[in-house]
Amino acid sequence: MPFDRVSKVAEAELPTRWGQFRIHGFEGVVANPEPCNEAMPSPAKRIEGVVALVHGDVFSAPPLVRVHSQCLTGDVFHSLRCDCRLQLELAMSMIIEAGAGILIYEQQEGRGIGLMAKLRAYALQDQGLDTVEANEELGFKADCRDFELPAEALKLLGVTAVKLITNNPEKVAALEAGGIKVLERISAEVEPEATFEKYLQVKREKMGHLLESI
Repeated sequence: MPFDRVSKVAEAELPTRWGQFRIHGFEGVVANPEPCNEAMPSPAKRIEGVVALVHGDVFSAPPLVRVHSQCLTGDVFHSLRCDCRLQLELAMSMIIEAGAGILIYEQQEGRGIGLMAKLRAYALQDQGLDTVEANEELGFKADCRDFELPAEALKLLGVTAVKLITNNPEKVAALEAGGIKVLERISAEVEPEATFEKYLQVKREKMGHLLESI
């Protein structure tokens, strides 16, 4: 999905309980975006946003990078339906321990279907559907994300080669396609909880995620 324009909006200091970061905000303008649900036509123009939390010197060597999709229920409310918060905290810790790195946080709730649709998908999962089946039952693709904006944000930051913290090979492919060299994939696997073990199995079996602990 090509962007008409990608620009940096602002940056500021961001102290966290893990350590000190500098937060950068980016916006990308997409003309004629493809709909994720044919029953819900997309607007003629859409603005997407990401933030990048930068720690340390990310220019002397290819930095650790995590591309993390927004998950209100997991990241904020500590839901154990998914492993999102645990992956986020793992990445923050790894970046601080390494002394340098970037966490890119995308506004892609529910793999891009949005918060309200995600909650409707939760209701279907309560009835026995898995995460892929629930999205498709609602008329959405299994995954509506494309990860082009994170690649553009990295280039605006002056970073063109990374070590990517992910279990999702599609993120590796998307960054490579966007002009970012992924020199190494570093596992973002966390200890599975009984409450999201099936969720991880679906990620592995239906979405191709690289998981070994289940």
